[in-house]
Formats: sequence, structure tokens, C-alpha cells
Amino acid sequence: MEFLPAIAVGTFVVFVAEMGDKTQLVAMSLASRYRAATVLLGITAATLLVHALSVLIAEVLGLALPTDWITLAAGIAFVGFGVWTLMGDEMSDKDEERAASRRIRSGLVTVAAVFFTAELGDKTMLATITVGTNYHWLPVWIGSTAGMVAADALAIGLAVVLGKKLPERAVQIGAALLFFLAGGAMVFEGVRAVAG
Repeated sequence: MEFLPAIAVGTFVVFVAEMGDKTQLVAMSLASRYRAATVLLGITAATLLVHALSVLIAEVLGLALPTDWITLAAGIAFVGFGVWTLMGDEMSDKDEERAASRRIRSGLVTVAAVFFTAELGDKTMLATITVGTNYHWLPVWIGSTAGMVAADALAIGLAVVLGKKLPERAVQIGAALLFFLAGGAMVFEGVRAVAG
């Protein structure tokens, strides 16, 4: 089993996918209301749950579809993630409202619930599913969770230190380029395998 490479790929892909993503903005908003440690613990708990669901979906897809076609579909998905990243991901009024909500007494539970809801169906969840169709579920789950927490910790830390938002457009362009490169390589490999 390629345990360490799968962790590395999961971490890298989700870290890149989270750059400039809506959930990263949610994390920054939550950090303005709660202690950074509380936000990171809540994000970690929510991410563990969402990405467990993601790798479960990936396992089911991996069993049902041929590997060559999965590689091709994953490559196309990565190119799509690149386009999605370039287009940007804004935090809606509903996301802001959830982040500002204080109906739950526990800050940790509030952060986890808000982040879990924001992450469902998000680009990073879909990226985790995509990676999970090519690797064993456990290292992908570990890596994708580490990538998500690292990206959000970086954003929260920089926002605190700099007192302003990250240069969103530059981050989006860099992340999109990485997705295009990875997606192009996977599409090439998938087409070659399917045609051969």
C-alpha cells in the first residue's frame, strides 16, 4: 500500500483546493469571534467527519468503476477545480450568518457545526473524493484533513499577523495553475490508458 504517498497527495490537493475557498473565509470569520485554538479544533472535528464521508464515497466509486476511467474522470475534475478556483468562491450572507451565530453555547460546537455545514459539497470535499478514488481511504482521510487544517491555520495566522485578508486573487491563480497541471497530467494518463 502506498501509505505515505497517499497522505502527501491528499494533503497537497486539499491544501491547494482550500486556498481562497469559501470555507477558508468562514474560518477567518469564525476566528474573529472565537479563539484561534477553538476555531482550529472545531475545523479539525468537522473536517474529520466530512472527509470520512468523502473517502467512503470514494471507496464505493472505486469499487464500482474501472481504474482507467477513474483516472480520466479525476483529471477532468481537477481541471474543473482549477476553473472553479479561478472563478472564486465567495462567502454568502447565509455563511456569514452561520459564522456569526451564537445560539449554541459552546464555541467549539458552534465552529464545528458551521464549518461542517459549509464544507458539505464544497470543492475540498469533492477533491478528497477524487483523490480517494485513486488511493486507499485511510491515508487520504489523514492527508486531506491535515491539508484542510494547515490551509485554514495559515489563513487565520496570516490574517491575525497582517491584520488583513490574504491576496486572494494571487492565491486563486496559483492554486488554479496547480490544478490545471495535475489535471492535465491525469487526463493524459487516463486517455492513454483507456485508448491503450
